[in-house]
Amino acid sequence: MLNFAVCDDNLNILNRMCTILDNIFIKYNYDASIVLKTTSADNLLSYIDTNKIDVLILDINLKSTKTGLEIAEIIRKKHKDFYLIFTTAHLEYLMLAYKFKTFDYIAKPFTYERLEETINRLFDDVKGLPSKYLKIDNKNTIIDENEIEFIKRDGMKVVFHTSFNDYDTYSSFNKLQDSLPNNFIRCHKSYVVNINNIKNIDFVENRIYFKKGDFCEIGPKYKKSIMGVLESYGIFE
Repeated sequence: MLNFAVCDDNLNILNRMCTILDNIFIKYNYDASIVLKTTSADNLLSYIDTNKIDVLILDINLKSTKTGLEIAEIIRKKHKDFYLIFTTAHLEYLMLAYKFKTFDYIAKPFTYERLEETINRLFDDVKGLPSKYLKIDNKNTIIDENEIEFIKRDGMKVVFHTSFNDYDTYSSFNKLQDSLPNNFIRCHKSYVVNINNIKNIDFVENRIYFKKGDFCEIGPKYKKSIMGVLESYGIFE
């Protein structure tokens, strides 16, 4: 799921944009949600301090002590990898906007078609980044690989477990493992674990624990190999 935040000091424009975004998500069956819509720059900065966003649509000309450009600069120093889309009626800001690793720039007054084109291009870009995102089914369900704690075989289904949610699909567990990056390793006949998200390992109980207390099992025949992999990654010295 891609989390969108939208900030514009004009409430009518904010509501219209969010309505259009929701319609686009439904039309194309995109796995996305608006987690924050606000007219306040302070609310935006406070939210981003403690919550994850993937896409920020930000008005440059905010009625605030800070412009959208200044807010973008603050956020970029802390969060490098989200998609940034600026909106404004003042085209003279165009060149300044792109210094903040801007994905797109939408001039006001915007149209449904213009916003739709940007969102479609954004999802095309996401699907073109297999090192960061996984498209797990034919419904455009997208998961950030960094969020996955483990992947579990459950009968004919494969379950992708994150600290936020579970996503399941019908897929080949063995073929999936071959397509994953090296930080995903087999730890059980029914589990693949993302070693980057491991908090603790109990080799007595044969369990791998994650930040929020979730865990997966270690199979006896995988115990030795998983220890070797973890040592090579420097997790066990």
